[in-house]
Order: sequence, then structure tokens, then C-alpha cells
Amino acid sequence: MTDAPAPTATPAPSPPATSGPYAERERLIMENLKQIYDPEIPMNIVDLGLIYGFEWSGDDVVLKMTLTAPGCPVAGILAEEIKGAIEKVSGVHAAKVDMIWDPPWTPDRMSSFAKHQFGYA
Repeated sequence: MTDAPAPTATPAPSPPATSGPYAERERLIMENLKQIYDPEIPMNIVDLGLIYGFEWSGDDVVLKMTLTAPGCPVAGILAEEIKGAIEKVSGVHAAKVDMIWDPPWTPDRMSSFAKHQFGYA
């Protein structure tokens, strides 16, 4: 009898840069995104841990993010709001929001602030 291969782990999302050519823009983007709230949970999308990372190509950026549930009925509207918030940042030419589902969101991704607000900490 042979054992089935172990599932491979999905790499963890990369956090916003703290140094390098995009660090300041990512910091400003994250500030803007803290003004956007999940429509079903009274918390901003940054503290909920929905932001997975950034991919830059010059002054264009793709934001990798998720939602708390794949069937969110406002995903398209929310993505447009997020795109607009990103494009308000000086030095960003164009933005795209890429919704990803792997790794899936869990409450473990929430900030300490959000965990405290919801009684997880």
C-alpha cells in the first residue's frame, strides 16, 4: 500500500513592503483601504486581514486580496471602491484588484485590534 502524497502548503501572502521603492505608496494605499469597510462585518478590510499583498509593474499595481466568503454579493462593487482608493495615491498610475481564495481567509488573519473588537484576543 502506498501513501498518498501530502498536500502542499500554499505560500502565505506577502505583507506590504516596509522598505524599497514601493513602501511609501503601499503605506498610503493601506491608509486609504482602512476607510473601506466590509459590508457584512463592521470592520475595515485592512484590519480584517483581507489584503494579501501587492504586485507592482512600474507605477501600475495589482492588489491581491480576499473576502471573508467567496459568495459575497458585493464583491464587484467593493473591488471598484478599492481600485478607486488605490488610484488616489500619488505615484499610482493604474490599479487592479485580484480576488484570490487560496489561502482562504480565517479570523487568524485579523489585526490585534480587530481580534480584540470581536473577542478573539
